[in-house]
Amino acid sequence: MKTPGPDHPITLEPAAKRWRVVVAGHVIADSGDALILSEAGYPARVYFPREDVALEYMSRTEKQSHCPYKGDAAYYTLFLDGRFLENVAWSYEAPFPAMEAIAGRISFYPERVELYEVDEALVNPEARREPLLPEDPSRIPDRPQVSTEPRAVSVDEVVQHTDAGDGTSQRTRWTPGTEPPATTDDGGLR
Repeated sequence: MKTPGPDHPITLEPAAKRWRVVVAGHVIADSGDALILSEAGYPARVYFPREDVALEYMSRTEKQSHCPYKGDAAYYTLFLDGRFLENVAWSYEAPFPAMEAIAGRISFYPERVELYEVDEALVNPEARREPLLPEDPSRIPDRPQVSTEPRAVSVDEVVQHTDAGDGTSQRTRWTPGTEPPATTDDGGLR
């Protein structure tokens, strides 16, 4: 076990914004409580709380790895819409003491999923009422790789503002015998 230091720095900071993982149009992780881990010369990684990840689509694999600074990592495969993304995410279930904050959190390979910061104003109507303050660039660690695809319209914005044409919400128009999808406190779908 090695301890991070000047020769191998590792920093953990709460994400300044909400982060999301999308695969094939499905939100797999969405959190306002993500941590950004920046390690030495490696790309920064986003670690999501387990409760903010759709674990019902994931299964633990036999793959494991060891980091002398963080501990042993377990890997997860995602199965969604008939597609397997083998070992697409990892978690340190019992990390070394210096990295205790990432215990049980899950991180995704950004080159294999769509990983991006969420513009809170697009998904949370309450956020639109507060002025957005510019970030302090001196406090931002190297950012994780994010999707560079342009996002013309937020999916959440479309879903939340779609009505039946008569001004009523789609939420009240589910066919009998079905359950509406669960929603989060901020209006997002789970």
